[in-house]
Amino acid sequence: MRVLIDTNIMISASRNKTDKPYLAFVKAVSFPNQGVVCDQNLDELRRIYNRKFPDKLDLLQDFLAFALPVLEVVRAPSLDLEAEAKIRDVADRPILRAALAANVDAILTGDKDFLGSGIGQPCIMTAAEFVCGQKTGE
Repeated sequence: MRVLIDTNIMISASRNKTDKPYLAFVKAVSFPNQGVVCDQNLDELRRIYNRKFPDKLDLLQDFLAFALPVLEVVRAPSLDLEAEAKIRDVADRPILRAALAANVDAILTGDKDFLGSGIGQPCIMTAAEFVCGQKTGE
């Protein structure tokens, strides 16, 4: 399964190696799965760390040293897509574009805009749903 990992999952995974986001991250990058991030996710991750956690940049560097070799990094296409109108937050739309262009099966996120979007393909999943292997309500 190809899984695009959203920024909020990477932030949580980098800060706490015992919670569900970290477990979901590890599962997403472990065979038979393939973890994917888009360039916008990485830029956002760095911006958030610099703004909210400037005293924890060493955590970010350690996490990226572990994560980048096992992730496929894709570019977010600049051409708007019809499907992205379902995402309320305009800043999240390039992430959906990247997911669709990279042909991922799922987006792993805690973002309520993604989770409540009604998008069926790719599947939008929380860390808990991904770790348990099923989407809530299925």
